[in-house]
Amino acid sequence: MSNKNKNKGGMVFSTDPDFNYDSFNGEEVETLPKNKQDLRIFLDKKNRAGKAVSIVNGFVGKDDDLNALGSALKKLCGVGGSVKEGEVLIQGDFRDKILAYLVKEGYKAKKAGG
Repeated sequence: MSNKNKNKGGMVFSTDPDFNYDSFNGEEVETLPKNKQDLRIFLDKKNRAGKAVSIVNGFVGKDDDLNALGSALKKLCGVGGSVKEGEVLIQGDFRDKILAYLVKEGYKAKKAGG
C-alpha cells in the first residue's frame, strides 16, 4: 500500500462530495483522573488455545497513558502482554494481583465476568 492511503483511518470511499479525509480522524480523548476511571478486570480463555489472559478494559484516555498502564501491569506480574483496541492483555490469570495494584494506585476497578 502506498503512503498516500495510510492516513485515511480505514476510509475507502465516500459518496459525500464535501467529505474531507482529514476531518475523519478522531481526536484523542483527554485522560480521566484515576479515581474517575471505571476499569473492569476479567479472564478470557476463548480463541486462545485454552490459555488464560487477564484483560483490563474501560480505560478512558490517551493511548500513551494506556500503554504506560499496560507496561506497569506487565512488570508487576512479570509476564508478557499487549495493549490492543483500548484493552490491556496480560498473559495468565493475574486478576487478583492486578486488582490490588489498581486499587492501591487510586483507580476504581473491580473484577467482572464469571
